[in-house]
Amino acid sequence: MKITHIEPIHVSIPFEHGAPQPSEGLGAGGRFDILFVRVETDAGVTGWGEAFGYAAGPVTMAALTRIVAPFAVGRDATDITGLMGELWFRTKGMSRNGPVAFALSGLDIALWDIKGKALEQPLWKLLGGHRDRVPTYASGSLRRGLTDKQAEQAARILIQKGFREMKTQMALPGNPTPAEEVRRVRVVRDAIGPDIKLMCDINQRWRPEQAIDIGSRVEEVGLFWLEDVTAADDFPGLARVTAALKTPVAGGEYVWGIVPFRHMIEARSVDIVMIDLARVGGVSQWMKVAAMAEAFNLPVVSHVMPEMLLHMVAACPNGLTVEYMPWMLALYEETPAIENGQLVLPTKPGLGLKFDEKAIASFKA
Repeated sequence: MKITHIEPIHVSIPFEHGAPQPSEGLGAGGRFDILFVRVETDAGVTGWGEAFGYAAGPVTMAALTRIVAPFAVGRDATDITGLMGELWFRTKGMSRNGPVAFALSGLDIALWDIKGKALEQPLWKLLGGHRDRVPTYASGSLRRGLTDKQAEQAARILIQKGFREMKTQMALPGNPTPAEEVRRVRVVRDAIGPDIKLMCDINQRWRPEQAIDIGSRVEEVGLFWLEDVTAADDFPGLARVTAALKTPVAGGEYVWGIVPFRHMIEARSVDIVMIDLARVGGVSQWMKVAAMAEAFNLPVVSHVMPEMLLHMVAACPNGLTVEYMPWMLALYEETPAIENGQLVLPTKPGLGLKFDEKAIASFKA
């Protein structure tokens, strides 16, 4: 089964009322850019991938059409390891991070979608089939900038929707004191009660000593994890924080490729490994990092893209939970259901997704 065509599809999606606001790098103006990858084969099987791209959509599109596609078209779509290995080698001077890495990730995901469809197996079963449901947590609603009342209301709405896990944010706007940071987290905890798992994202805003100080003050709140507490590539600094706190430290969404994960894990920089599908290199590389983490007795979690990443988290024995960030869900005709705080794995082959062509056309950049 040969690859006959690779098409990048650049969409720009507006944030609807009440939806999560864009994080750094996603672009301005109440919209965010996503780059999808459609791969066609001579057997009539089409696969979809997501290069994500953040605000680098146009550059990632150029990388895909000018660097990746000319080499991949005509190759065996089922030889994922061979094809992707050659592509990573050929682009090693430019694919450590950035648009080329995004493009390769998008292609890898699409090839796994094709393989699942060709074998008539959902991706999670193809990858190991560990379980057919996986916990998920609400992300994006309890963001920075909300008033206490807004945060309380948002948290209660999430509980009403059935979420048993959710994530808030610290490092609040306006350079707050450590006491104010801790007070805000307590507001959310008081609103949801003691039984809901509550995570907290810092988005690299603290220095290690700040993370140790504020993290130790907030331990009584009972956070499930503190996320990206300091610079993502400061592995020694992260290790200092992780060793000092009782609260588990999660990190890895900003890490590119599998080799830096090796250094991060060997340094014991985090307690929970978070893997971004578009930055790490697609499905193939995601599963390699998950296996690496398992060897060190560490759980793994996903970053955004729940409609795709539930397959990977469900397929590995150390998969902990899926981040439910609904940025792209409006683009699909059907997405995985949530029951009792868990995502139900699809039974349709491949990713089990079907794009809403009208939505794609309306958001096309």
